[in-house]
Amino acid sequence: MRAFFLFFLMSLSLQAQVYFFTSEEAEQTIWHRIMMDENYFVETAYVDSPAAFIYTRGGFYKKEGNKFLVAFEFNSNFEKDHLKTMDYEQQADWELASDEVLPLDGKWLMAGRVTEQGINRRDTTQARKTMKFLKDGFFQWIAFNTESFQFFGSGGGTYEAAAGKYTETITFFSRDNSRVGAVLPFEFDVQGPDWFHKGFSSKGAPMHEVWTNRKP
Repeated sequence: MRAFFLFFLMSLSLQAQVYFFTSEEAEQTIWHRIMMDENYFVETAYVDSPAAFIYTRGGFYKKEGNKFLVAFEFNSNFEKDHLKTMDYEQQADWELASDEVLPLDGKWLMAGRVTEQGINRRDTTQARKTMKFLKDGFFQWIAFNTESFQFFGSGGGTYEAAAGKYTETITFFSRDNSRVGAVLPFEFDVQGPDWFHKGFSSKGAPMHEVWTNRKP
């Protein structure tokens, strides 16, 4: 696997974009998906058939010359590879997946839940975080701890958002590969920095969450 040899297109702009490339291991094709905005990078590797999650890792980056220096906030393989940073350079086999800006594009932190008593908020400055990263019709959520480097789970795929309707189609899910292919419809409403997310979880449980826009 080319886990340690990832490369960026040098012409990449500061706009977030999504790229794919593949590698081969044990006669399996592994998909690598890259999501990037002006300061954050996430790489996820998975097999689409039969569905299998391989790893995900990501964090804030800086550009120095021809290199992108990424400081990981999470790494699902950390116990095996102990990687907290990585440098990325140019490679020609990355394919641009989309450049269409959609509603909800951005980084969002789980900020609480709506209950019968009102909004029960959580402190988003704590080390334990659940984040959603959305761009160009693609999404990913990641649960992690920035201090202990614990990884709690991740899932992602494609999304649509329009007229208060938000729909996710799952492409990978670290906790349950059998959920790949599921389509989850929700209602959404953005109020200031908050995204109100209402519907049913992948397990069918009702949910009404509050996510807030993440600033560097």
